[in-house]
Formats: sequence, C-alpha cells, structure tokens
Amino acid sequence: MQKMPETIEEVLQELDNIIDQTVASNNFLGIFAYVYRRTTAQIKLAVENKTFEDNARMEKFDVAFANLYLAAYHSYQGRRPLSKSWQTAFDAQSERLTSIQHLIMGMNAHINLDLGVAAAAVMRGQSIQLIENDFRKVNQILADLTEEMQERLTKISPLMFVLDWIGEKTDEHIVNFSIREAREQSWRNAQLIWALDDPGRQAGIDGVDEIVAGISAIVRSPRTRLSRFILRWIAYFEEKNVGKIVGRLRE
Repeated sequence: MQKMPETIEEVLQELDNIIDQTVASNNFLGIFAYVYRRTTAQIKLAVENKTFEDNARMEKFDVAFANLYLAAYHSYQGRRPLSKSWQTAFDAQSERLTSIQHLIMGMNAHINLDLGVAAAAVMRGQSIQLIENDFRKVNQILADLTEEMQERLTKISPLMFVLDWIGEKTDEHIVNFSIREAREQSWRNAQLIWALDDPGRQAGIDGVDEIVAGISAIVRSPRTRLSRFILRWIAYFEEKNVGKIVGRLRE
C-alpha cells in the first residue's frame, strides 16, 4: 500500500514523480499532471501568504483533494478499481486527442468530482458553509491557471484557432462547460455529499461520478461529426512529444 502525502510539499514531490514518469514514457497523462502541479504550487504559496480564512484547514483540504487524484492515478497504474470519471480520462491516454482534451478531462474529473468529495470529507462534523469562501478561492486559482495553460497550449497546437471558424465554437464550449460551470457545480456537489449520512454518501458520490464521467465522454468524443473531425485533424498536427509539451507549458 503506497503511503499517501500528508503535506502539500509531499504532494508536489509525488506530482514531480508522475511528471517524470509520464515524460519518460511519452504518456499524455503528463499534461494534466503538470498543470495540476502548477495549481498545487500556487495553492501552497497562497497558504504561506495567509490568503485564506483558515490556512491550516486549507492545507489539509488541498492534501485531501490532491490525494484523490494520486489514488486514482496509482489505482489505474495498478489495474485496481477507480472512479468512472478518472477511468474515462486515463483510458484516453493513448488515443489521438488534442492536448486540450486531455487537460479538460483531467480538470473535469478533479473539479467536478474530487473537489466536492474532498470538501465534504474535510468538513464532516461541522458546517460546510465555514469553508465556502476558501473553497471559492481555490476554485478561482484552478480556473485562472487553467486559462493560462490553455493559452500556452496554443504553442503546441497552432491549429487550435481553426475551431473558432466553425459555428459551434467547440473548444470554447468544452472549456466553459467543464471549467467555468464546474466551479459552481463543484460547490453544489460538495454540499450534497456533505449532507448525506454514511449509508447514502457513497451512493451520492457514485451518482455524481456517473454524471462527470458522461461529461468526459463528450469531451473525449464530441457529439457532432464535424467537431470530432476537426479535433482529430488538429491532434494530427500537434506536438506528439510529451516532454516538449510540458517544456512549452513551463515557458
């Protein structure tokens, strides 16, 4: 049984290990791992700068949040059961998808599912409203960094602008649905899961997971033939070396 991190610094070390592994094996799961590493470092800085109302609680919350992703990643590597949301995202690692699709599927699973689960667990036995303001600050950090990374991904995917030429604005639709709307949905999910008693809590989490996995399935394979064709075409011309992609995201 792998020992899970207990501090944000330990989380960062574990994320560095995953990034190194995915770069070495040219695994596209490294895209989300790198962006999430950036996010975690930003939250660590916010805790150190006393940005939150309760900074000690927020470190505990961030570690619990991160451990849900780390547990899912290691379960997948070990072929053990994991949530449908992460299963869908991880299963797509070898498919010809755009970098933004890999990133959004990871953010979708982690924000829409894990964020609410972590908040409900940390606030068990006390009012979840006490964490709302800090929860929203974390959500804003996630959204800001995702937007920044999306802009940087245009360096890897110079043809991504083509999506703006088609009426559906596919890239904007995917990102808005999975990130912007997810920020509010994740808080509603947190309240729902927190309010459930022990017998019903896992059923509630499973219900959320089912919906979130459905979102990832749409991101992975959009419903319209034109969207799927455009995304496959863009993916064909994208950078295929994960090490180079991560390097450009660092720039």
